[in-house]
Parts: sequence; C-alpha cells; structure tokens
Amino acid sequence: QVQLVESGGGLVQPGGSLRLSCAASGSIFSINVMGWYRQAPGKQRELVATMTSGGRTNYADSVKGRFTISRDNAKNTVYLQMNSLKPEDTAVYYCNLRIGSFEYWGQGTQVTVSL
Repeated sequence: QVQLVESGGGLVQPGGSLRLSCAASGSIFSINVMGWYRQAPGKQRELVATMTSGGRTNYADSVKGRFTISRDNAKNTVYLQMNSLKPEDTAVYYCNLRIGSFEYWGQGTQVTVSL
C-alpha cells in the first residue's frame, strides 16, 4: 500500500534548527495534501503545517515565521524546516498524506528542544 518514512528528528538546543523529511511510497495520486502534525506528552495531536500538490500552504499560528514546509512532487517527499526552535516545540512529529478521503500516517519522529 502506501508508506511514509520520516527522518531528521533529534535533540537540539533552544534557538537551533532541524529539518524533517518524509518520503511517501506506493500508489500515490498526484493530487494530494502532505503535511506535519505533532503531539506532545499529555496533549492532543495538532496541525503544524500542510501543503497541497498545487503549492497551497497552511500553518499553525504558533509556528508561523519560524517553520517552512516544502515538497518535491516528483519524489513524493515533504520537508519541514524548523528554525528558532523553542522548548514548547518538543513533541513527536508525524507525517501525513491525504488523498481524497484516505489518510496515511508516518511512524513519528521525536523532536526535543532542550539545553
């Protein structure tokens, strides 16, 4: 079927940067939405950023101006450049792919912002 493989998570100091990558494989329609969600301990999963295959983006208010989502449609890969990281950005980050009414999720990658 469809699989999403994430990479790029890790431990970083406040003010630092990380770049997450997510590559999708399988039967993927060219018209779709890819994005990132995150879930902190004891919190609900929340939207971070999404991007349609046509280039339309959507960001959570908490990350606007700091995070940038991009994608390579030919590679079915989505990226999340995270700058000026804060401790409150600490969470498990999940890659998401939506094709019509179908949704697929990656396994999640841990991002920890701490001294």
